[in-house]
Amino acid sequence: MTTFLNECAALLAEYGPSYLRGAGTTLLLALVGTLAGCLIGFAVGTVQTIPIDPQRDPLHKRIPLRLLRGLLRCYVELFRGTPMMIQAVFIYYGLMYVFNLHLEMWTAGFLIVSINTGAYMAETVRGGIVSIDPGQTEGAMAIGMTHWQTMLHVVLPQALRNIVPQIGNNFIINIKDTSVLSVISITDLFFVHKSVVGAEYTYFESAALVMLIYLTMTLIASYLLRLWEKKLDGPRNYDLNTTDTLAYTSGLYNAPDPDHKSQNLDMKEGASHV
Repeated sequence: MTTFLNECAALLAEYGPSYLRGAGTTLLLALVGTLAGCLIGFAVGTVQTIPIDPQRDPLHKRIPLRLLRGLLRCYVELFRGTPMMIQAVFIYYGLMYVFNLHLEMWTAGFLIVSINTGAYMAETVRGGIVSIDPGQTEGAMAIGMTHWQTMLHVVLPQALRNIVPQIGNNFIINIKDTSVLSVISITDLFFVHKSVVGAEYTYFESAALVMLIYLTMTLIASYLLRLWEKKLDGPRNYDLNTTDTLAYTSGLYNAPDPDHKSQNLDMKEGASHV
């Protein structure tokens, strides 16, 4: 055990900066890929939920929309049904070989993580939109809002709250799965681990250090994402937002409090006696 700890300490002393740079690369790829993937997912998921009414919509609208949905469905199934490592090889080396398209290594890395995440987020967003009560859409349409206005101002804000946990899951998954990008020589944390092992032959010691770094990054990310979820939940208690003095003199509500320390009386212990 002492020898193992000494080997780990020696690796940290010599390769500590390299491990940190690799961890920074991993976080950058995961963060940018998750953000871009969310944008792709929101776009694809929104298009997939556009209603098609054969009686109301003209044929020239229905046919292109159905074709677009079919293409987007193929994209989602393709990138959800194949490993990211194969996608990386196909995009980075395949495009170069078949189409003579030379992608810069970092461009390829960001693209791979983004479109892979976008495929998963598309289904998450679609499910989040479908989960919203149809009455919300019907009410928005009743006051004259278009479909896109309804999605932007009514449906998507509510769907976002429902899918925040999945966004966090995708970010944590990306922190780990970016390790496969070492196949195209991106110097992430796993690539540094392979380099250290090749130089020192300290397989177990280096793997233990890398595992600890990955665990630290994912735990911190989980904690920050939970804080974000609580922030979206808002306060537990609310003051009545009204200027009607009768509502306060009736005894059901406290008067407005500039410090927001008052709350609805039916949430207090004494509410049961009202």
